[in-house]
Amino acid sequence: MTTGASAPLAPQRSRARTFLPLGLAVWLVLEIWLLTVVANAVGGVTVFLLLVAGAVLGAAVIKRAGRRAFANLTGTFQRAQEAARRGEVPQPDDRAGAADRNGFLMLGGLLLMIPGLFSDAAGLLLLIPQVRTAVGRYAEKTVERRMGAAAPGSLQDAFRQARMHRPDGKVVQGEVIREDASQGPREPRDDRPPLMP
Repeated sequence: MTTGASAPLAPQRSRARTFLPLGLAVWLVLEIWLLTVVANAVGGVTVFLLLVAGAVLGAAVIKRAGRRAFANLTGTFQRAQEAARRGEVPQPDDRAGAADRNGFLMLGGLLLMIPGLFSDAAGLLLLIPQVRTAVGRYAEKTVERRMGAAAPGSLQDAFRQARMHRPDGKVVQGEVIREDASQGPREPRDDRPPLMP
């Protein structure tokens, strides 16, 4: 027996879900190919020592970046405690710690720890501060552009709501109601609980 309802359409796959597995497969093939070419040219022991040195350097970089992140976090807490002692509202830092691009430093260390020469080269590039700054600016512009183009009701609104603060610094969830927006007649609802207990 059939009904008049049509079958729901399957959601479209995003480009990332389509091309990410293909990109990973190409990357793995290139890593293996380069390792064999370099091993034939300079010897397998040299390639093995390069991979071990990359893993050790990556671990040291991640450890250093973790210490820096912990120092930034404790500094933020100390500034908040000092402001509370003075009776002031702690002001949010203007992107404190963003200039050093600590996340990209950790990513560079992780890429160094992954066995492979392409990943080691990318990890070494991310250890250069100018490269981290350029990649960070590009990532910020990309995120801002995508957030600006996002439809209402998407993740963009969640980020906007997260930035609404009360004077005491607490985040308040809420909606913005525009006065100039045309609204139809609203009927009062009696099934809503009172705002105050």
